[in-house]
Amino acid sequence: MFYLIFVTIVWSFSFSFIGVYLSGQVDTWFAVVTRVLLAFITFLPFLRFKHIKLKTTFLLMGVGACQLGIMYFFYYNSFQYISVPEVLLFTIFTPIYVTVIYDLLQRHPLRFSYLLTAIIAVIGAAIIRYDHISSNFIIGFLLIQGANIVFALGQVGYKRIMEMYPMPQHQAFAWVYFGAVIVATLGWLLFGDVSKLPTSNLQWGILIWLGVIASGVCYFLWNYGATKVDSGTLAIMNNVVIPTGILVNVVIWHQSLDWLRFILGSVVIVLALLLHYKVKNRSLY
Repeated sequence: MFYLIFVTIVWSFSFSFIGVYLSGQVDTWFAVVTRVLLAFITFLPFLRFKHIKLKTTFLLMGVGACQLGIMYFFYYNSFQYISVPEVLLFTIFTPIYVTVIYDLLQRHPLRFSYLLTAIIAVIGAAIIRYDHISSNFIIGFLLIQGANIVFALGQVGYKRIMEMYPMPQHQAFAWVYFGAVIVATLGWLLFGDVSKLPTSNLQWGILIWLGVIASGVCYFLWNYGATKVDSGTLAIMNNVVIPTGILVNVVIWHQSLDWLRFILGSVVIVLALLLHYKVKNRSLY
């Protein structure tokens, strides 16, 4: 749980850094390939070819391709169809996907108590992030749901791989980032715009921070933390980053905020987490 909370705090700064200093200024595919390449370089010393099955390496690379590669393809393209508030609103469905996918991968009936607490967390995030929705948003909505699904699939897939094929996780994540690099590089070669490269030291510095810390260290810690908690907690924690990200944006960049909705939505998310733990503890007896 500590790892998930720590990463949530770090990622809450990432949203503002991207929105203020990179979005619309630096080519998105260049930003993606730079992030995942730096993350891979960070974990390159841990890459091992011995004592690991070929099947496991491909599964781990698939996790990276989904969680850090294909996800970005859906995510960045969605901005062509919907506004930023709508993007933020539509990402709140991730907890539901995490819960459902984990149960499907384990091949047992859906745990409706987990699904219920995930839905409550979604409601809390919706209270915070709901804004006017444009009349023509179906394509953007579907793109974001694609991003949510592959991001959830990456988290849950990694959790299941570690349960089935345990190995040192810092070595496992070197392969995860390798898979992400392959997909991101293809995206850059196919869709990248060489006329929109970083033009300032600040932009380069943010990309390095995003690559080494927010992506390299934090994606590892997030997935590592995912192996230490149940799928219900993981689902709910996917939405905790929304209030923390908004709070950072308000405090540092002085953005306006409806404090009543923010507090109410945050309370609902916390209650969802507390309810989940209560239900989980009852099931142990």
